[in-house]
Amino acid sequence: MSILSKINVHRRSIMRNLTKNVGKANMQNDFILVDKSEIKKVLICRPNGRLGNLLLITPLVQEVSEMFPNCKIDLFVKGTLAPIIFEKYDAVDKIIHLPKKPFKSLVEYSKVWISLKRAHYDLAINVDQNSSSGRLAVQFSNAKYKFFGDSGEELAEQKSDFEHIAKYPVYNFRNYLSKLRMPTNSNKIIAPVDLKLSASEITEGRKILKELTNNDKKTICIFTYATGTKCLLEEWWEKFYSQLTAEYKDYNIIEILPVENVSQIGFKAPTFYSKDIREIGSVIANAELFIGADSGIMHLASSVHTPTIGLFSVSSLKKYEPYDNCSIGIDVNLYTKRKYIQTINTILNNGRLNGLSKAI
Repeated sequence: MSILSKINVHRRSIMRNLTKNVGKANMQNDFILVDKSEIKKVLICRPNGRLGNLLLITPLVQEVSEMFPNCKIDLFVKGTLAPIIFEKYDAVDKIIHLPKKPFKSLVEYSKVWISLKRAHYDLAINVDQNSSSGRLAVQFSNAKYKFFGDSGEELAEQKSDFEHIAKYPVYNFRNYLSKLRMPTNSNKIIAPVDLKLSASEITEGRKILKELTNNDKKTICIFTYATGTKCLLEEWWEKFYSQLTAEYKDYNIIEILPVENVSQIGFKAPTFYSKDIREIGSVIANAELFIGADSGIMHLASSVHTPTIGLFSVSSLKKYEPYDNCSIGIDVNLYTKRKYIQTINTILNNGRLNGLSKAI
């Protein structure tokens, strides 16, 4: 770990300790939300700029907009990806984003916090209870109702999927609303991660894929890159790619390249490269299956409703695995060659059955 990384780890630890009790003095248990129509302006705080983390709040955004259909939502985030991700979310009104490197943009950083203080909200929500900036943003906001993202211990025991980073904010939010005496369906299935691609975007992705393959075969997309220790070794990918090409000769195997434009299989497969997140998503949306390590692109694949196999080696499977649409997370330390093929076949066969049922 570099010196800068160690400094950031210590900085985050210190800030979490300093802010962990922010908002706990006033839990608003005496408040009652009589009419949900009074919630017209909502602030959702997730001061993080990573692709995966921003995609993973889409289930909460869907939950809030469904619970309060007349509301408009402002997002307090970091970086510049959020406007792209939430482009098709009608309920999202304004994106308030902190600069990626605040110490190099102190004036801009201060202006963002001032603008946050000047706005008025009916409800402010912190997505992650361990986010120092998120807790502070909710505390700093002018909102009648403030939810700091805290979870009840009973929820973790009741919900088998509570650990998932896209799901526990929704469970916690439902629990908060119940404390405001508002009826909620705690057993309702949580919405999938969703980029909300338009029909025209999907059609354009199909056109790109057709030009790339120049045949009518179905496609399996792979993504061989990931950051840090999440990135599987070249030797692992070389072996896996050989296995795929030998087993699935009736499919195109297309590699989606990262922004770094590198390949763990030495560019042996036909490749697709783009810096446009929605364009990448539109191409993956036309594939039968996506396979890749835990990364933002893995979550992007899940968000366009393509069955996704997430390859996990170090990060928490329960917290980050893709879900919905036959998606699954795999611990590569426990899987054998035979189990990979069985899993892939099961997903591809389910896809064929779904396609037949739709045709009928």
